Amino acid sequence: MFHIQKQIRSLYLSSVLGSLSLTGAWVAILAARGFSLVEIGFAETVFHLTSILFEIPSGILADLYGRKRMLLVSSAARMIGNFVMIFSNHFWVVCLSMVFTAMSYNFSSGSGDALAYDSLKSAGQESYFEKYASNQLIIYRLCGGLSTLCAGFALALGFQLAYSADLLLGVAQVCALLPLREICIDEGKRAGQTFFWKEFRSCLGESLSFLNRERRAVGLLFANSLVGAADILLLFFLQAKLPQAGMPDWMLGFALFFLQMGGILGAKLILWVKKRAYWAEFIAAGVIVLLGVALEHSGAYAVMALGGFLAAAGDDALQVRTNTRLQELFPSRQRATLISIESFTFSVIMIVLSPLAGIFFSHW
Repeated sequence: MFHIQKQIRSLYLSSVLGSLSLTGAWVAILAARGFSLVEIGFAETVFHLTSILFEIPSGILADLYGRKRMLLVSSAARMIGNFVMIFSNHFWVVCLSMVFTAMSYNFSSGSGDALAYDSLKSAGQESYFEKYASNQLIIYRLCGGLSTLCAGFALALGFQLAYSADLLLGVAQVCALLPLREICIDEGKRAGQTFFWKEFRSCLGESLSFLNRERRAVGLLFANSLVGAADILLLFFLQAKLPQAGMPDWMLGFALFFLQMGGILGAKLILWVKKRAYWAEFIAAGVIVLLGVALEHSGAYAVMALGGFLAAAGDDALQVRTNTRLQELFPSRQRATLISIESFTFSVIMIVLSPLAGIFFSHW
């Protein structure tokens, strides 16, 4: 008998283990190793270039072969990325590690939410998804905050031992994924029953046809990605900018944890806010994020940290609402593919903005 609570708990546990890391403050770690902000910005560009190449194919593979299998592939890619980073004595090796790290996100981005929504739908509990999406963002922010809280410890421990510890977390994540049950709401042909590339093209074509019909979904994808990119870039570069503004080293981990708490506040508060027209929610979130960027220019590290807190709150509030609206629109058969297209949109925006942000934050 299928137990939806067990399924959701396994997905939560996997998210916890996937988000926990001693190397969460990787920007600070690379900066401490002597890499410049421009190099770090380029490494981030490599990450998102990889996402552009693998994001949509990973979603299609999840729809064809199963979301659980792709979550396991994601864990394997994460562990390979950690292994490569242990031996990253040169910048190009760092970039190679970023490739595998990006692939890890690619194979989990569409698979996790697709499996969760279809699991809830099979149990007639789709209305729970907004709370699930909020909880997942809280897990991401809280674990990310705990990870960055260990920034000083990771620097003292050394990046090689820190990434070795992340390898063990990857093994634990695989164990958490094994009990998951595959769910297929919309039965149809599966990969292996016909020529693979035919099914691959068919799944992509059906997804693009859906987006061509549902222009509202396209608007949601771009609006959410734009707000998210501004927030993520601000939080990334604050890891290096806060010490430059005079923040003592012992405070850095606590400050980065504080930034993540803004996302938790936004993800919780939005559940209590009555739904309004999406454009109004987008404008409100955008203004909050831009205010956070403006506060970064104050030069006072306490005010800069407050700006990051506000940006995270605005971003996650909009993310919860966007995820829920999109899942209600997406057909089950292409759900993972369409979620991956959302991540693809985010990566396209990030690959343009990341190097520009590196230059921008280097001079301000």
